Amino acid sequence: MQLTTDFFPKTTKVFTVAELTRSIRGTLETKFGAVWVQGEISNYKLHPSGHQYFTLKDQRAQISCVIWRDTMAPLRQPLVDGAQVQVYGTVTVFEARGQYQLNVQILQPRGVGLLQAKFEALKRKLEAEGLFASERKRPLPKFPRRIGIVTSPSGAAIRDMLNVLRRRAPWLQILINPVRVQGTGAAQEIAVAIRELASPNEAFASVDLIVVTRGGGSIEDLWEFNEEIVARAISHSVVPIVSAVGHEIDFTICDFVADLRAPTPSAAAELIVPDIIDLERRIDGCTRALARQLLNRVRDAQQRLDHARETLHRCLAHKIDGYKRNLLHITRALQARSPARELMMRRDRLDDVRRRLIAWPGRLLENAMHRFQRIEGILRVLGPDATLRRGYSITMNDRGKIVRTIAAVRPKMKIRTRVSDGEFGSRGHFRRERDQQKATKKNEG
Repeated sequence: MQLTTDFFPKTTKVFTVAELTRSIRGTLETKFGAVWVQGEISNYKLHPSGHQYFTLKDQRAQISCVIWRDTMAPLRQPLVDGAQVQVYGTVTVFEARGQYQLNVQILQPRGVGLLQAKFEALKRKLEAEGLFASERKRPLPKFPRRIGIVTSPSGAAIRDMLNVLRRRAPWLQILINPVRVQGTGAAQEIAVAIRELASPNEAFASVDLIVVTRGGGSIEDLWEFNEEIVARAISHSVVPIVSAVGHEIDFTICDFVADLRAPTPSAAAELIVPDIIDLERRIDGCTRALARQLLNRVRDAQQRLDHARETLHRCLAHKIDGYKRNLLHITRALQARSPARELMMRRDRLDDVRRRLIAWPGRLLENAMHRFQRIEGILRVLGPDATLRRGYSITMNDRGKIVRTIAAVRPKMKIRTRVSDGEFGSRGHFRRERDQQKATKKNEG
């Protein structure tokens, strides 16, 4: 028993099968990640679910492989046993069987080349992110005044571009940001140059357009323009970018991300600026068209002016005739009411007023006397004296006010009574009417 214990040392933990398998899976996926593997296909099987299973082997080993249904686009030629291929995928473990396998993401026949496969892989990745979408492409300025060029200053591409640009747009300001266009580290230089031109600072003034260019070459020569760092720099630029890399048959990732792809550097120069000869021709055409338009408008204006002048003359003549008729009517009216006639009429009216004014005071006095006599007669009949003569009297207090009620008389107050032939005085001594009535009834009883 002691021997067994010594031969199998004690461990700190006892794993389950699932725990150990999962730990191995994590180690493999962390250690290897994505890898390229080449070999021969055997035991190929297309499952009804759409997943594909096969074994990739060589003379000394084999590994299980799986292509998930939604991982890759359909292949041009179906897979068969014995095919020599190169695959790109991640190493993982199928825990249910405890076997490691390769999840394939790219598959190509052996001999196509690793660079082409990397190109296709990055293209699919960026396309899935929307970097190639047409809706994010920005229009180029029609008349740029200042452009930036990212290229090698010693290459033939920049010389061709400058020749075309100077011929077509001599007014254009050109800023060259020199970079290496081939070799290790060139992609980083290209990306930095793009960011510098797209972000104005003390060293680089703002530009209207950026051109990324180089001459033609093999896929290895152009590979720096297929790097993801360059594609990201182009997509993040706020300034429109034209890609003019290689010849017409060459395509790079840079071409797909840029706002415009030019087949050659010279073609890019022709696409980004208008030809000054064409502009002069168009300006001449516009000048002639404008001159024709101005001449036509001047003639139309002259014709309208002549028509307006004739209309104005007719209106003025009509107005003058109207004024003449009104003047004639006023003249006749003035003649019918001449000043001498008016003066005579006013003098006669004045004489009549004078006569009436002279006769008016006597007539007024006579009318007033008649009215006085009539009123005097009325007063004689209806006045206080006539009333007194009929047996009535008027009683007044010592201040001459008429006594109308017994309330106005105090005992022993001096009062005066007026009758028809004079006045006499007395002192107040009165009874109220109800007291008088009582006394009368008492006397009668």
